Amino acid sequence: MTRLWDKGAPLDARVLAFTAGEDHALDDRLVAYDVRASIAHATMLHTRGLLTAADLTAIRDGLTALGEEHACGAWRVTLEDEDGQTALERHLVARIGEAGGRVHLGRSRNDQVLAAVRLYLRDALDRLAAGTLSVATALDELAVREGATPLPGYTHMQQAMPSSVALWAGGFAAELRDDAAGFDRARVRLSRNPLGSAAGYGTPGLPVDREATRAALGFSEVHEPVTAVQLSRGKAEAGVLFEIALTMQDSGRLAADLLLFYTQEFAYVTLPEAFTTGSSIMPQKRNPDVFELVRARSATAQACLLEALAVTAKLPSGYQRDLQLLKAPLFRGTDIALAALDIMAAAVGTLRFRPERIRLDPAIRAAEEANALVVREGIPFREAYGRVAARLATAAVEGPDR
Repeated sequence: MTRLWDKGAPLDARVLAFTAGEDHALDDRLVAYDVRASIAHATMLHTRGLLTAADLTAIRDGLTALGEEHACGAWRVTLEDEDGQTALERHLVARIGEAGGRVHLGRSRNDQVLAAVRLYLRDALDRLAAGTLSVATALDELAVREGATPLPGYTHMQQAMPSSVALWAGGFAAELRDDAAGFDRARVRLSRNPLGSAAGYGTPGLPVDREATRAALGFSEVHEPVTAVQLSRGKAEAGVLFEIALTMQDSGRLAADLLLFYTQEFAYVTLPEAFTTGSSIMPQKRNPDVFELVRARSATAQACLLEALAVTAKLPSGYQRDLQLLKAPLFRGTDIALAALDIMAAAVGTLRFRPERIRLDPAIRAAEEANALVVREGIPFREAYGRVAARLATAAVEGPDR
């Protein structure tokens, strides 16, 4: 197998296995984006007089066919390829011959990978925002369906003030919409075109047109100067993972509430058997595993963010092989969030509250009573607070039967 950098010297198989790691498998999800960016790059080379019309046609047709075949599972990136960029070029040369070897002019695997990742993340952010909004919508529908059901509002795990299903669900829905907006804000660092920066120092002697590839791929601006491109590695990835961590934290807190509400002691909600699992030893058990795993995966999301931040911490300028390791936490974080949001939207849709099981503490309107005293008698709130507290203390001593 000849790799893009191969000069004929043998490579120890252990070095290939260690340096490539899981990168070849991770690159499978980038092939479609690499195809798009490669076609845009080849088109630019042609307009700059660096590629003939015949070669451009062969490259464009060959890449398009390879992308379609990859999507159908006809080929995959292998360890022997080392990475997706080598695999795509190798397959292209095998298909169209010498013209396939011309497509790499004016670029490096560094800007090639970064372009594919940014294109992938643009699509991923669309899916993440949509998934987040689907959970918010499920909560809205729950609020419409059962919003009038009273709930105690808790502070310090104690009943504090009156609430309702509408208020409870609406709070989480609002924060999830804020998370969806966060995904939109994360696009800023993905909107710059890295192509033409090559290995981080441009393409000396070649009249590449970075504006042309920017327009072709829908980036909002060219990433300048070229030396900034490799310094930016990890920042967009960490930005996306940060928004994922916040979204998973909100999802985890929603799950934590529902796990409490589902206990026999609370029994505020029911779940259908289709959304619970059983015990291998206790015949009576139905377990809300979906919510437990969503709650736990907020930790995985945070770990992915920390891993991405740690990879780039204290790296010198320019490209370093360490940056290859950003893909694993990025893809893992994206995947767990998409899966969690999908199952949460479905699970929330199956929830039913049990009003007959919900009991509010008789003292839960104490703050409301103090406010009423202020409005009615014009006394300071602190005095009203003390009077209500004293009344409640007396009632507690005398007991309910006095």
